[in-house]
Parts: sequence; C-alpha cells; structure tokens
Amino acid sequence: MTASSSALAPSPLAEERRALLAGLVEGLDAPTLWWLSGYTAGLAHGQHAPQLAVLPGGQAQSGQRLTIVYGSQTGNARRAAEKIAQEVEAGGLPVRLLRADAYPTRELANERLLYVVISTQGEGDPPDDAIGFVEFLSGRRAPKLPELRYAVLGLGDSSYADFCGIARRLDARLGELGAQRLFDPGLADLDIDTIADPWRTQALVHAREHLKPQGGTPLAKVTPLRPAHAPSPWSHEKPFAAELLLNQAIGGRDFKGPAFARHGVRDKDVRHIELSLAGSGLHYEPGDALGIRHRNPDALVEAVLQATALPGEAEVALLGETLPLREWLASRRELTRLSRPFLAEHAAQARADDLNALLAPAQQPALAGLLGSHQVVDVLRRWPARWEALELIAALRPLAPRLYSIASSRKRVGEEVHLTVDVLAYEAFGQSHGGAASGFLAQRAEGDPVPVYIEANERFRVPADSARDILMIGPGTGIAPFRGFVQERAETGAGGRNWLLFGARHFNRDFLYQSEWQDALREGSLHRLDLAFSRDQADKIYVQHRLREQAREVYAWLEGGAHLYVCGAIGMGKDVHATLLDIVRTEGGHDQDTASEYLARLQSEGRYCRDVY
Repeated sequence: MTASSSALAPSPLAEERRALLAGLVEGLDAPTLWWLSGYTAGLAHGQHAPQLAVLPGGQAQSGQRLTIVYGSQTGNARRAAEKIAQEVEAGGLPVRLLRADAYPTRELANERLLYVVISTQGEGDPPDDAIGFVEFLSGRRAPKLPELRYAVLGLGDSSYADFCGIARRLDARLGELGAQRLFDPGLADLDIDTIADPWRTQALVHAREHLKPQGGTPLAKVTPLRPAHAPSPWSHEKPFAAELLLNQAIGGRDFKGPAFARHGVRDKDVRHIELSLAGSGLHYEPGDALGIRHRNPDALVEAVLQATALPGEAEVALLGETLPLREWLASRRELTRLSRPFLAEHAAQARADDLNALLAPAQQPALAGLLGSHQVVDVLRRWPARWEALELIAALRPLAPRLYSIASSRKRVGEEVHLTVDVLAYEAFGQSHGGAASGFLAQRAEGDPVPVYIEANERFRVPADSARDILMIGPGTGIAPFRGFVQERAETGAGGRNWLLFGARHFNRDFLYQSEWQDALREGSLHRLDLAFSRDQADKIYVQHRLREQAREVYAWLEGGAHLYVCGAIGMGKDVHATLLDIVRTEGGHDQDTASEYLARLQSEGRYCRDVY
C-alpha cells in the first residue's frame, strides 16, 4: 500500500473469521480496542496479553493482577478509573482496565483483586455500559467469591435522593457473594476529587500489598500500546474559548395562521447554537457531547446575596484561592442544584427541625421532592439562617460543567460544533427560575467566547458497518445527536437506512429542524420519519405509541441487524424500554425473561444505545 493510499490492505482472514472479528470489535471503546491491539501484537511476538501478570512459565494468572472495571455515563468514572490504572501501572504492578460491558463475567470467579468504579444514573440506576454487569452480579448466575478482595468507588450527584445508589448496592452485593471488602466504598459527589483522591491512595496501598512478588521474583509485565496521537490540551479543567457564531431560536415558531414565521408567546425556548472550534485542535464524532463551563446568572447571584445578607465584595479564601464572594457564587459554586450535605449544614445553621427531619432515610420520597423543586435560594428564603461567607462557600458544591449532545457532523460543518439547547425557565414560589447553563448560552451574543471541551461517548456512535440500518428515537432536544448521525451518514454515503422517531408537544411550535428533515427525506438521507405531538389532540401521543403502532416493522429492523438509539429524558428512556420489551414479546414470541435477554444482548453488542439524562 502506498503512503497516499487510504484503502486497507487485503484481509488474510477467511470470510467466517472476518465476521467473527467484526462481531468481536463492534461496540468496543477506544481503550479496549487499544488493549486488544496490544494483545494481538503480543501474540505475534510470542508473548501474552498486555497488562496481565506473566509467570516464568508464561501462563497469565488473574490472581496476580488487579482488575479495574468501570461503568460511566458521562466520562467521569472512566477518567477516575484510568487515573487508578495509570498509577498502579507506574508502580510496576500488573493491571487491566475494562469497561463494564467489555468485562468477561465468566472470569469473575477467578479474580482475586477487583476495583469497581461506577457512576449512578438518575435515581439509583447503573450507567448504560454497566447494566449487564450489574444484572449479572445481582442475578442467580453470580458465583460465590470467597477468595476475592474488592473495593468500590461510586460517583454520584447528591441532588438526587438515592445518592451513589448503584455503588452502594454493588458494594453490598459483592459482600453477600462472600468477597472481602478491603475498605469502605468511596461515595463521591460532583466535587469528585475530594473523595476519589484519598480513595485512590488507599487503593494503591492495597494493590501494592496484594500484588507484591512472591519470593522476591518480580512479575513480568508487557507494556500496552497507546494511541499515537497526542491528547487534546483542552479538557473540563482547561476549556477552549470557542467563538459563538449563531444563537437562533428554533422553538415557538407558529407555522400556520396569522402568526406564521413570527415568534410570540411560547411555552418553550429552544436554541440552535453554533460555535467555532477553529484553532483548537478539538475533534469529535457524532454522539459525543460538548462540555460547557458556564457562569451562574447575575440575578441569581444577587438573590443569594440578598437572602443571606452577605456582602458580595467580601474576600473569601478557600483551598488556596481568594475571590470576592460574588465571584465564588458566579463561577465556582452550584446555585441551581441542591445537595444533601448543604441541606444538612443549612438545617443546623437555621435550627430547622423540619428540614433536618427530611434527611432521615424514611423520608427519602419527601427529600427527593425537595431536591427536585428547590434551588439554593429557595432553601435560603424558606429557612432563614445566619451564614458566614466562608462557611457558605465551603458548604455549597463546586460548579460542575454541563454536557450537551452534539448536533452536527464535522464532515458536514468543518471546524464548528452545533448544539440544540432547551432554555429552562419557570415560575416557582412566586419567583422566576431558570437553568444556569442553558440561560448562560441563551444570553451569549455572536462573537462571545464560550468555554468548551469535548466529552467522548464511545458507546453512542453510528455503526462501523455503514450498510447497517439505524433506528433513532429522540423526542424534544433528544433529537440533537441524530441530526449529527444523519449528516454523518449522508456525507459518508452510508448504504443503510435511517429511521427517525421524533416527539414534542405541538407540531406548529416544537417541530425542531423541520425543514432539514423534510430536505433529508427528499434527498434520501432520511428514509422514514414518524412524529408524535402529544398536545395536538385530546389523547396524548408519545414516541412509544408510534413504536407500538409500528411494532412489526421495528422488530423486523432489529432482526435484520439494525442499530437502535434512544436519546432524551430518563423517564422517556424507561417508557421506551418498556415498549421495546412489549414489542419483542409480541412480535418475537418471547416471554418477559427472554425479551429482557434479547434487549440485553443488543446492548452488549452495541446495537441498543441510550443517551438519557
């Protein structure tokens, strides 16, 4: 092959083995693929798998290595697991790092040292890439594990009542199976490092103790292959200042009658945002997310200062940083999301017995209601308390970036990235409320800088086999990644069919990217479009109703090898999943258990992918 050739060298594999290889790699993320490439390279040189301990006789033994399994929805758990693996590896110890859906559960009974790093999705659910792993551990097939030592690091969000719920349940379940807990689980809030750093220090100590060579003979270790390209200099800790190119309202437009093409009173404000990545070196694929480092609204900051009667100019020094209180509140602390630790501290400051009572385990439903309905300023107003500036900043959570599904393909838009943003605004407790990040984006003008970074989502990708059909379910702003999917498939000339199911409240005001979808249908880059507008008739119609109406064809597409994607709210994702179970049962003649296994298999194969939030 010449240097200028873009074609792959002819495969030496027979057709049957090529098919087996395609099935093996489909759905694997980049770290796993690099591990696999190192494994096969090792075999080619007469060696064994990288990141496995190899005894003098050449036989890899799982009892002399650390296995780290991670489940991650937004990338935080993956990054935390990678840090642990890197430090263990730097210490000369054998370690392998696997995403939960790539972990061969048949090996669990032979593990001797296992660390699990897992995030909690919504109210105590596992991330999508860990569903199968969690179900296996929770089920009857899970083996007894009397020789296993383990530790669990959980990442969560204490604005949800079931904080780090899946990590706590996994920790308990491993204990039920007879495994020995090395130390208490780490339960990290959005300020991950305050818990993850000391947990990692403990984990390294135990890894050195349990993996030290027997008889003074060092363990052989094969260095894994690494990606050839340099990592991006931009991250959630150091975002790139992207220039805003376009901020356009695409919701609330009346397409019929006297208000045609005019924006008037609307119940939703949805924006199409275009940003320039020129000069950044940032790259993304359809399905990835864009992280936004936003500031809290000035009006909200002033409301908090008023509720606490604290001076905004007061200097506050914390963790080596000194800023005016107003700046801490604007750029460093969460004001629109509550946390359990803040509520506990505020209940003590306010001497509010009723608030403190909500923190009891028996009051979890009531606490969930409070966390879901109140912002920080609402609590400050409802239960007045005397705060010192330093105490307030220490009690509030660090401001976390927000992730938005990318709504474009670089093959279509070049060095740009597009977003579809629902600007949150509502009335509560007699006051106006809004979303911090969506409000921040809505107020940006053309030419303004927006701090951004790319958050890869390896599990949410168009099929590597472009001949595969894809079925996309994305109500509301859940349609965003599918705009990128359709652009990508059109630009690459993919031969597979594209079927989109979109839902919203009203056809006239909420049909996002209507003209683009109509153009795609005419051009043949979109083959089918099914719509569900819930408020345009007496009986509400949602995307799951359209799925049921087309049950036979949906099942036929799945049986034909189609990939299925769901993007949107967690509640919608659960409703769609239940509908898919019904379709598989009725159309495929399955019972409840085998229908669940059918969808679980699609997930493990990377053919049923969800991005729910």
